[in-house]
Amino acid sequence: MAIRCCVFLFTALLAGTATSFEDSGWSTAHATFYGGSDASGTMGGACGYGDLYSAGYGTNTAALSTALFNNGASCGQCFKIICDHKSDPQWCKKDVSITITATNFCPPNNALPSNDGGWCNPPRPHFDMAQPAWEKIGIYRGGIVPVFYQRVRCKKRGGVRFTVNGRDFFQLVLISNVGNAGSIGSVEIKGSETGWSTMARNWGANWQSNGYLTGQSLSFRVTTSDGVTKTFLDVVHSKWAFGQTFQSNIQF
Repeated sequence: MAIRCCVFLFTALLAGTATSFEDSGWSTAHATFYGGSDASGTMGGACGYGDLYSAGYGTNTAALSTALFNNGASCGQCFKIICDHKSDPQWCKKDVSITITATNFCPPNNALPSNDGGWCNPPRPHFDMAQPAWEKIGIYRGGIVPVFYQRVRCKKRGGVRFTVNGRDFFQLVLISNVGNAGSIGSVEIKGSETGWSTMARNWGANWQSNGYLTGQSLSFRVTTSDGVTKTFLDVVHSKWAFGQTFQSNIQF
């Protein structure tokens, strides 16, 4: 009985670590849309995820204003958004919510006032959503709507993915499909013939290392923005080539 109790406790502790992220409270913002009815104009973006379909994000995505983007540190975070029907009953759909992933940056337009075209100007929190996602909460002709939003746990299928780009002494690693917190706080890399070394955020969800690691299997130690750390041992095999993506069997 004691052994079974201890096993249960250990399992519970592991489960608690994996799901430590807690949803935030509700805040107010506004939301517009971009990218066309098929969201084709949302591909790529300042987080570096590229084709959002193959990356697993689809059309439920948004570009964040400066106040929310945090110089790329918010890439991968998930937000639940509800249109404020009480404030704008004409253009808001009532009692509908959508959960989006942050995949892009909405730059400020300092030539326009924040309340008339410069929607993403600091310090204004703003979501420029993929059009299909926006139309789930708003009516197209409205263009811009007031919203409530909260940061929520990201639910992803499959494991965390690592895409290795760069050349020779420069590895640029895109880390995607991150669950729970969604965003990454720090990353370490290890070759099969080296020790652990700290990577630096290059841009968006891309992290860089300046060692020569060609021909070595690669391991990563990733800490998400809520402080949870996972180690991905030899997730990239020794015969990797630049441009390849490797999916782990581990998720946050």
